[in-house]
Amino acid sequence: MSYEKSTWRIIEDNPAKGAWNMAVDEAILESVYMNNSPPTLRLYAWHPACLSLGLAQPSREVNRQALRAKGWDLVRRPTGGRAILHTDELTYAVIVPESDPRVKGGVLESYLRLSKALLKALENLGLYPQAEEKNSGEKAEEPNPVCFEVPSNYEITVNGKKLIGSAQARRKAGILQHGAIPLQGDISRIISVLQFRDAAARERAKTRLLAHATTLEQVLGTPPSWHQASAALKQAFQDTLNLSLEPGELSVFEESRAGELVEEKYNHPSWTERT
Repeated sequence: MSYEKSTWRIIEDNPAKGAWNMAVDEAILESVYMNNSPPTLRLYAWHPACLSLGLAQPSREVNRQALRAKGWDLVRRPTGGRAILHTDELTYAVIVPESDPRVKGGVLESYLRLSKALLKALENLGLYPQAEEKNSGEKAEEPNPVCFEVPSNYEITVNGKKLIGSAQARRKAGILQHGAIPLQGDISRIISVLQFRDAAARERAKTRLLAHATTLEQVLGTPPSWHQASAALKQAFQDTLNLSLEPGELSVFEESRAGELVEEKYNHPSWTERT
């Protein structure tokens, strides 16, 4: 599918705390659907490492003691899915009006269109990725709070293992899709900060995760830097979706609104422990 040339803003952020990252994504979304900000591709990272829960995921699935011992943060995303440990990764967020032809239609339709840019980014890094449709009725062998181990409707894999996990939220006339691209490290680290009924269940979850998910380091041998991955993603979005990406920063409104959302929502137990 071809698109008319369009200009989006590109924001490349320094690593930040989980609550701030989620607040910024939502602040941009609000500004975009109010027509106060242009369509935006935001690329960012996390510091310290942060466990993010999906919108409806029970907070009881988190092992708080283990999380505190490691010094990792906790946040709840505005999007669905299961838990993700954000560390050693590049995170992308696409925030656009629902009228943009690149995201028009239902959730899966927009996933399919945006996935073409994600696939091209991985190709730019020297990989041969695939976009696989999964049976939405398929379930994990046993309850598992880990996002990268639970089958999703549509996912990007390399050598049969999931590499990019994405989720979407729709608010008024705006769409937010964000996702994680693991660069390196032990992808099973997340298992240590989640609750399982016993040690055997924990080990089974770890085994399944390692069998179903991967990182750029595992498939390439040497991981690209965050900036190399960012450059590959930017080029792919420009080429695949016919975009001109103009570097930008948060507006005064977006920065102020993000600060409010940190205090009122993403750093507040009423949100983090809402379920």
